Amino acid sequence: MNVGIIGSGGRENSICFALSKSDKVDKIFCMPGNGGTEIISKNLIIDINNFQEIKKAVEKNNIDLLIVGPEKPLVDGIVDFFENSSVKVFGPNMAASQLEGSKIFTKNLCQKYNIPTANFGIFGNAIESKKFIDNSSFPIVIKADGLASGKGVYISENKHEAYIAVDEIFNGKFGQAKNILIEEFLVGEEMSYFIVTDGESIKAFETAQDHKRVNEGDKGQNTGGMGAYSPSRLINKSLENKIINKIINPTLKGLKDMDIEYKGFLYAGLMIKNEEPYLIEYNVRMGDPECQTILPKLETDLMEIFLSCFEKKLNKINIQWNEKKSLSIVLCSKGYPNEYKTKLIIENIEKIITDQNNFCFHAGTIFKDNKIFAVGGRVLNFISMANSFSEARQNIIKNIDILNWKSGFYRKDIGHKVIDE
Repeated sequence: MNVGIIGSGGRENSICFALSKSDKVDKIFCMPGNGGTEIISKNLIIDINNFQEIKKAVEKNNIDLLIVGPEKPLVDGIVDFFENSSVKVFGPNMAASQLEGSKIFTKNLCQKYNIPTANFGIFGNAIESKKFIDNSSFPIVIKADGLASGKGVYISENKHEAYIAVDEIFNGKFGQAKNILIEEFLVGEEMSYFIVTDGESIKAFETAQDHKRVNEGDKGQNTGGMGAYSPSRLINKSLENKIINKIINPTLKGLKDMDIEYKGFLYAGLMIKNEEPYLIEYNVRMGDPECQTILPKLETDLMEIFLSCFEKKLNKINIQWNEKKSLSIVLCSKGYPNEYKTKLIIENIEKIITDQNNFCFHAGTIFKDNKIFAVGGRVLNFISMANSFSEARQNIIKNIDILNWKSGFYRKDIGHKVIDE
C-alpha cells in the first residue's frame, strides 16, 4: 500500500519511521514533511489545510491510506471530505473531533456523563469572565475554547494574570473567541493516556508524561512540548481500570448517544490526585512529543494496527510493547516559544549515534542541497530507550553534545520526577 502522512513535526517523522519498517507499506509520502521524513520517504510540499490540494496529491501518487498527524485537519473535517472516496483516512471525523476542537463541548459532555473533571464556568465576554474571576480563589485555569497548538491554557496565580489571560483570548490571540472556559486548578500529577479504537473495540496505546513549560523546573511559558517520558510513573492496573471505566468508556458512550462514532487515536490528558483520574482535556490524535517517545517501544507492526481499525478487527490484534524506559528531549531554536531565527544550518547531524535504542526525529527542519536547516521553533527530537530513565537521558545528552548546535537549547531536566538527580 502507498501511505500518505499529513503533518511536518516530530510526531509525523516518528510515524513515518515506524511505517517504513512494515512490509505492508510500499511507498510513503509526507505532506509536507520535514528534513527527517525527506530522507526515508517522499515529501510533497502542499498546504495541508487545502483538502483539494491533498486530494490531487493522493490521486497523483496512488495513495491508499492517509494518516493525519496534527489536529487541525481532523477538526476541519478531512475524514468527512474523503468519506465517499476509495482512500482510507485514519482519524476521527469532524463531529468526533469536537473533543479537541471545542473544550466547551468536552466539558458539557463530562457534565452530562459524570466524567470526573475540574469544576468550570463558560463565559461569552470579558466582563462576565472578570466578574467570575473577582470571586474566585487562585490559582485558576483559563482556556481558549478552540485550537491553540497547546498554548491556549493559562494558569493564573492572581487576578492581574487572570485579567491578562481573558483579554488576550478575547482579543484574538488564538483566533476569534466566542466563549472562554474558566476552571478550578486541580492539584496532582499529570499523565497522558492513549488509546486506539476502531469504533467498537479499544486498546491501550501506552502512557507518557509531557513537559510543557519552556524552562527547567517546569517554569516559564507553555510550549508545544519540551520532552516526555514513557511509561508514566503513575500507571498501574487499578488506575488504568478507573481511567477506562470513569473517563474513556463514558466519553465514547456519550458520543455514540449523539450518533457519533469515534475511530483513531484518543489522547486523554489527565490529572491524577490520590489515585483518582480527572480529565484535563482530550486530543484527537497522538501527542507531540509523546508519540516520538512511545512509538519506538512498539513491537507490533503499526500498519497492522491501522488496517485492523479500518476492518473493525482491532480486538483480534495483540499490541505488544518492549519493557524499556523511553525518554525524549526536544532541541529548540533559541528564542522559542517567542521569536527565533530560521534557515539556520545544522551541522554534525551525521555524527549522531542512532541504533535500535537511540533515535533522532526531525520537527522544524528542511533538507536542502544535502544539508539540514532549522526552520521551526522545535527542531529535533532526541529519543533513547534504556533500562532506566537516567541512562536514557544520559544517552540523549551525549548525542546533543555531539551535535553541538550553538543556535539551540533544551531542557536538561526532562524526566526529573522519575530520575534521582
